[in-house]
Amino acid sequence: MADVSSFKINEKWPAKDPSVLQLYSFPTPNGVKISIALEEMGIPYEAHTVTLADADVKSPEFLSLNPNNKIPAIIDPDGPDGAPLPLFESGAILIYLAEKSGKLIGSDATEKARIIQWVMFQMGGLGPMFGQLGFFYKFAGSEWEDKRPQQRYITEAKRLLGALDGALDGKTWIAGDYSIADIAIAPWLRALDFYGAKEVVGFTDYANVVAYLERFLERPAVKTGLQIPPREPA
Repeated sequence: MADVSSFKINEKWPAKDPSVLQLYSFPTPNGVKISIALEEMGIPYEAHTVTLADADVKSPEFLSLNPNNKIPAIIDPDGPDGAPLPLFESGAILIYLAEKSGKLIGSDATEKARIIQWVMFQMGGLGPMFGQLGFFYKFAGSEWEDKRPQQRYITEAKRLLGALDGALDGKTWIAGDYSIADIAIAPWLRALDFYGAKEVVGFTDYANVVAYLERFLERPAVKTGLQIPPREPA
């Protein structure tokens, strides 16, 4: 097994144990997906707090790992064929970790396809649309006189919640057994609290979604992963 000591990112976030998977992240919905997955899968890892400030995410050290300057990113010293693997994009990381561990990605090709389908639902829909809702409802966009963009994302959030609520009818988890699809989706549902947007999207009207999020938040690995890495660097 190789280690990660030679990667430039170590100049700013040095690995204490270069032999284990290195996580560079912040506790946002996308960030906690990976810490939760690592906790659920039992993969040893070391977490580094990469804040959302330009000094971190636009630093040469972080850009050497993710040129798109977004968390999370990882380096797995025990990648395919034993070579270290740097990887960014939370959905890609979830799929990689599930395949590496053989956990949370179904027991056959059909289950795997359905799970990845719902990961993509979050990556292409729930995440981007809820993120825009946050911008226009809580952050700078909320101050704009023209409320059409805000209403557009409120409407889209309701549509996505309705689709999810219907798909969850009669189910405990979104794609059979608990999987990376749930780890992708549920943190973004939790983000509605942070945005103060639960009421405006009528969150409590979606009973299946409400119960689903409650189940997710009760999992021990979720409770741990939501706190990793800490918001303030160690």
